[in-house]
Amino acid sequence: MRISDCFAAGVQPLSFETFPPKGDLPVDQARNVFAGLAPLDPAFVSVTYSAGGSGNSGRTVEVAQCAKDEFGLNAMAHLTCINATRESIQAQFDAMRGAGLENVLALRGDVPADQLVNHEFKYAVDLIPLAREAGFCVGAACYPEGHAACLDTVADMRHMVAKQSAGAQFFVSQLFFDNQAALRFLDRARHAGISVPITFGIMPFLSKSQITRMVFMCGASLPAPVVKLLARWEHDPAALRQAGIDYACQQFVDLAAQGVDGLHVYIMNQPDIAARVTEALR
Repeated sequence: MRISDCFAAGVQPLSFETFPPKGDLPVDQARNVFAGLAPLDPAFVSVTYSAGGSGNSGRTVEVAQCAKDEFGLNAMAHLTCINATRESIQAQFDAMRGAGLENVLALRGDVPADQLVNHEFKYAVDLIPLAREAGFCVGAACYPEGHAACLDTVADMRHMVAKQSAGAQFFVSQLFFDNQAALRFLDRARHAGISVPITFGIMPFLSKSQITRMVFMCGASLPAPVVKLLARWEHDPAALRQAGIDYACQQFVDLAAQGVDGLHVYIMNQPDIAARVTEALR
């Protein structure tokens, strides 16, 4: 099913993001995740694609096909274009079509540490038209508090509008902890002319080290309630994990009540997180 049709049905789709096993780990690890997600009946499941030699980019199509064929899940494959060539992108499209995949999330990807960049594809906006021409339903990323590398929120919104103009049919947001910031972003996006659906993504914080990485990588702000939870439970890992999932569930329930287009859970390959969010929304 094309993800754009999930929103056309007039419902508020709930979706989950997974990442493929790294290195030489078997796809059986992904099967265990999908076995936990299938009974929850998500609108779609996305599978990440890692550039820069992290070891799991080659498994994205294989894992997404597993989700679709073995578990009946509507799968979306991520695809990054940094340092890609037209030939390598076309090869990925061929692999996706061969696996029966219809949906692609078009991303730039992280700039390699050595800064050696092939500028054939500089940004995700350069990839989107090719994915549309190849027949895919194409999504793109958006950033409620601005991209970490862009300090100008006006310019950041222009980039989002450019992605829509290039053919993006829906957006999936970067994680955030402040719903009010996300809702203000939604209002700005609509005023800027964004008319396609925006599904809001949230990653529960599970540890102090994890949330530190998330804040520095994504530029997400930490509202006072999160800081207080970290201070209260930082020496009790199990309680902090519980508090982080509970906080994310509260975010999702509030966003659902506000009538946002869709809800997306970054589950970190932990199906119990998906189950908790699903239960909270019900």
